[in-house]
Amino acid sequence: MNPSVPTSADTLRAALGGLLDGLPPKQAAAAVERLIANYRGETPTNAPVLRDRSDVAAYAAYRMPATFEAVRAALDALAIAAPYWAPASHVDVGGGTGAATWAVDATWGGPRPTTVLDWAEPALVLGRELAVSSSSEVLRAAEWRRAVIGAGLELPAADLVTVSYVLGELTPEARGAVVAEAARAAQTVVIVEPGTPDGYLRVREARDLLIAAGLRIAAPCPHDGTCPIAVGEDWCHFSARVSRSSLHRQVKGGSLAYEDEKFSYVAATRVPATPATSRITRRPQIRKGLVLLDLCGPAAGDAPGLSRATVTKRHGDLYKAARDADWGQEWPPVPTD
Repeated sequence: MNPSVPTSADTLRAALGGLLDGLPPKQAAAAVERLIANYRGETPTNAPVLRDRSDVAAYAAYRMPATFEAVRAALDALAIAAPYWAPASHVDVGGGTGAATWAVDATWGGPRPTTVLDWAEPALVLGRELAVSSSSEVLRAAEWRRAVIGAGLELPAADLVTVSYVLGELTPEARGAVVAEAARAAQTVVIVEPGTPDGYLRVREARDLLIAAGLRIAAPCPHDGTCPIAVGEDWCHFSARVSRSSLHRQVKGGSLAYEDEKFSYVAATRVPATPATSRITRRPQIRKGLVLLDLCGPAAGDAPGLSRATVTKRHGDLYKAARDADWGQEWPPVPTD
């Protein structure tokens, strides 16, 4: 990529630039703290988390860059599994200010009718403002529509439905209804949640519902079988690097130029897709002369299982690939030639 050409992340940060102008710092900080409690804790309210303009502004400054990078990482894995497919239409369920919509636009070209559904009107208003300021025709033309996210939700047919950082706001019954409706309406469904034990469990439950509805898993799992992770002992999650703008550092109260967003996700589809042979499920451990990779993939008898691979210098090019491998990537790497 030409470093002089702005990326979608750069464009999003620029759009967020003046967001907190005029908002008292204490009010922004209080809204951020409440949002942290909602997104990281156990608060299934079955009601919108974003209540007013200050909430929405704080959310967009605090969460939008991280949500964008997490969803984009999940979509990248889907695009690798289904390289000949691109969504011709997109519905973003509980899309808020549109981070997932920006991520879809960063992954596939348009044109593409896009609808963002959310129950918080202030979020939709700000999301529309941010989209209009972008250079993307898809984002500028997106429809922002108020809808109750829960039981009774009706979605239009779409190639792609995204549900990101939403299920934790819902009661178990509403979660099941939303996932079932997404599976009914879409060719492909991508669900992203925080990379916490609870977020992973919500993704795991959604994964089971999507498989039961006839979709196949494209990512991250290398299989459609039962997840081999024992509940309560571990959880499946990944990490996306998020560059912090000065605005982001101001709202978060941090000094580093980046942070790592932990997330769990599942991408399920009805279109042809080839899942990873195995997936790296932890940050690779680089030791002197070797690399340790924790993997999810086929075990004995081709049943899904967890394993650890030791890649040493004796493996030649594979060792070089292991040293450059990232958490969440397919293993072994697919040849690019």
